[in-house]
Amino acid sequence: MEVLKHFWNQSFFIPKPTLTETNLPDQKGRVVIITGGYAGCGKELAKILFQRNGTIYIAGRSSAKAEAAIDDIKTAFPKSQGRLEPMLLDLSDLRTIKPAVDAFLAKEDRLDVLVNNAGVMFPPKGSLSAQKHEVQIATNCLGPYLLTRLLTPLLTATAKDSSRHPGSVRVTWAGSLGVDTFSPRGGVTLDAHGAYVPSVKQNQHENYGASKAGNVFLAVEFARRNPFEQSGVISNSWNPGNLHTELQRHNTDFASRIVSRLMLFPAVFGAYTELFAGWAEEAGMEERHGAYVIPWGRFGSYRQDVRIEVGKQGGNAEKFWDWCERGTKEFC
Repeated sequence: MEVLKHFWNQSFFIPKPTLTETNLPDQKGRVVIITGGYAGCGKELAKILFQRNGTIYIAGRSSAKAEAAIDDIKTAFPKSQGRLEPMLLDLSDLRTIKPAVDAFLAKEDRLDVLVNNAGVMFPPKGSLSAQKHEVQIATNCLGPYLLTRLLTPLLTATAKDSSRHPGSVRVTWAGSLGVDTFSPRGGVTLDAHGAYVPSVKQNQHENYGASKAGNVFLAVEFARRNPFEQSGVISNSWNPGNLHTELQRHNTDFASRIVSRLMLFPAVFGAYTELFAGWAEEAGMEERHGAYVIPWGRFGSYRQDVRIEVGKQGGNAEKFWDWCERGTKEFC
């Protein structure tokens, strides 16, 4: 019943977004990184921020797609005083992330919001990352974890030097309704042999759900390990909503495509969810550190068995963070 309640609440009769391009304050002087920002809700978020004069780095593995997205956004908003830049990295190949961060740090001395937006959903069974991890857990969790770790010192420095409202510097993580509908019990299944390595399931939907629960875990663990009073950085995760984006490119069966067409919303609504998580004042309060945002900008929750692991000492959230730490250490 809890899953059905969350599904209904996040899929139907959703209240209108409260923060959009029409009432977002001017973003001049603020610097943002959006992974996967050249398509879907990432691109829509970049559009919103650019028209409000922000500096946006569009991070992804295709320089051609990034440049095309940048040209498209600039053409749509020729009067913007903002700036758009590509940031070349591949979240499924950990070797590419530090060079991209080093190049960014050579050009910028602040980072106001890191939006871990990019992800992959339901790839062909057996798909692996460059480091031979299941590709969804690698792209959706390990890559963003490493990127965030490398950028945390700059986020913290920006928060301490920020003249804006406290809580305006943030890192946000892509959850999904899949946390409720697809993830295994406890969010992520970890082996019990001391290493606590996430188990790869035969069902790609379950692997996807685990990767989304993993992002929820990372958001909460970042908040726990980087207390707001020390770091000044807010961390949260979000379900962008049921959207028509490139994530559905691996849905090949007829039934899935029909259901998708009936239930999916335009990508801009997902951008409004992300905008709330990264820019709404109420999402920047200390008590919202580690919160979960649902469409199109509300605070919500996820399955009880996942919530239990978030709040438990030695629970899956803590163990998953530690696994990400071990799996990325040599690439820092």
